[in-house]
Amino acid sequence: MVVLTHLISIFAQYDYIAVFCVLIACGLGVPIPEDIAIVAGGIICGLSVGTPYAVNVNLMIVVSLSGVLIGDGIIFTLGRYLGSRVTRLPGLKHIITPENYAKIQEKAHKHGDKILFVARFLPGLRAPIFIISGISHRVSLLKFIVMDGAAALISVPALVYLGYYFAYDIGDVIGYVRKCEHFIFGVILISVMAFLVYKYIKNRLKIKK
Repeated sequence: MVVLTHLISIFAQYDYIAVFCVLIACGLGVPIPEDIAIVAGGIICGLSVGTPYAVNVNLMIVVSLSGVLIGDGIIFTLGRYLGSRVTRLPGLKHIITPENYAKIQEKAHKHGDKILFVARFLPGLRAPIFIISGISHRVSLLKFIVMDGAAALISVPALVYLGYYFAYDIGDVIGYVRKCEHFIFGVILISVMAFLVYKYIKNRLKIKK
């Protein structure tokens, strides 16, 4: 709640540029909750409605998407070109421990680009997954942007609009954020399972023919 209040205060003064810069910093490992920063951007849009300095919510979505994708792209590229040395960079040591490095590297090798889509809905694991996926060299930068962008097109507008519509209920916003994340992740999980069941049934029918 304290972080959200501080971000709202900063964003209210510098609006789009502040949101853009903070989201890039989040992608680079600065310990600011990215989802809370996105919601804070939506909140200042909601609070500014009807004032001479109204902040456009749709433009805020574009700015937020840009900041998120640039930050993610930088950290993925650092992993790709610096390899395991990236884990020794100041600010990134706390993100990747030897334990989660081995675990995420195994998942990146096994699931390839699919894990990048899911990572956007996993706060805390997002940055390590992106870095290690870059280190693995199994995913091109273009494919990374496509997968991360597809997930961001779901999560970022949802979080900005959440802040926008509940701008005057700040005390409840963080609870709404958690519910929103769980809902989106649940929908994706159900969709993936339905697709897998469909593929399985389709293959079984082919075998019988």
